[in-house]
Amino acid sequence: MKIMLVCAGGASTGILMKKMEKWAVEKGVELEVKAYGVGDYVEYFKNYDCILIGPQISYKAAEIKGKVDIPVDQIQSFDYAVGNVENIMKQVDALLK
Repeated sequence: MKIMLVCAGGASTGILMKKMEKWAVEKGVELEVKAYGVGDYVEYFKNYDCILIGPQISYKAAEIKGKVDIPVDQIQSFDYAVGNVENIMKQVDALLK
């Protein structure tokens, strides 16, 4: 599974990305996840199965959905803030079904 994380500059999602990578290793799940700033996703989205948007750029959700042809969803604020990877991965599973 390949997940693109998008936020304002890529820094805060970079922290979440590391947590997601650690979770995948612990669970034995094959996962590739990378964080991008909102200005960069268009160049790379075709390499991913879905895009998760950080809550700080939720206002960009409709714009991003209109520019890509893969599933897009916003990460819930609480899950994002605490790095609840278990809930985020449930969200991804639902998004990809």
